Amino acid sequence: MRRNSAPPALICVHLGTMENLTHACLESRRRGRAVCGARRAFDRRRASDAAAGNPTQPGISAPPILGTILSISAEGKVEGAPDLGTISLGVMTEAPTAAAALQENANRMTALTRALRAAGLAERDIQTSNLSVNPQYQYGENVPPRITGYQASNNVTAKVRDLSRLGRVVDAAVAAGGNTVNGVSFGFQNPEVSLDAARTDAIAQATRRAELYARALNLRIHRVISVSEGGGYAAPMPMPVMMMARDSAQASTPVSPGEISTTSSVNVVYELR
Repeated sequence: MRRNSAPPALICVHLGTMENLTHACLESRRRGRAVCGARRAFDRRRASDAAAGNPTQPGISAPPILGTILSISAEGKVEGAPDLGTISLGVMTEAPTAAAALQENANRMTALTRALRAAGLAERDIQTSNLSVNPQYQYGENVPPRITGYQASNNVTAKVRDLSRLGRVVDAAVAAGGNTVNGVSFGFQNPEVSLDAARTDAIAQATRRAELYARALNLRIHRVISVSEGGGYAAPMPMPVMMMARDSAQASTPVSPGEISTTSSVNVVYELR
């Protein structure tokens, strides 16, 4: 559909003399131009406000800033004992052929995952993280590399939700045929709880510092203008753990979860008066 860009014509209806009719039409045009001018001014203001990040809303206007602006960046921090352990472990096998290496690996890996389930881990807490088969080369001087065999590797990531059993779970996996333990890391099953505590502490730290600055300036906090958040919880990287098969009579592998720090940073803008 074709649209006409020209302004709409003003239709004047007036019962009276020609002179009165002409005057009424001219007055209507003047009013129309005034309305259009006001509309254009409003559109320009709305576009300017949107570009500045302050969208104009009909009937709503932000109160003017009459005092001193103070911007505070603060960090909140809480520490807590983790309730989740994540282990990366698996099986590495070697054989003259790729098929033989992979078959031997599959047999031992089946025994390993069966041992993990017997130790109390649910299916949803056992996930394959790496599966590879690579040739092994022998290098010599002035001769091309020669394949001497193949190496198959299969690793799983296992989540242990009862940390008191973490050492026993590792021992069971190694006893079942696991020969690689790449590390263990600790975290929270519900990290939002610690994050909320860190956020609350961050706001408290920002408010404390803002009140200090306000007192030093003989002012008071009038209001909060804006709040923005950054940072948060990051689980520690897995730490290498050296393992060896153990007798059932021996104590389980000792694992110390310690505590985890959770941080949250905020930037708060205050108006002081």
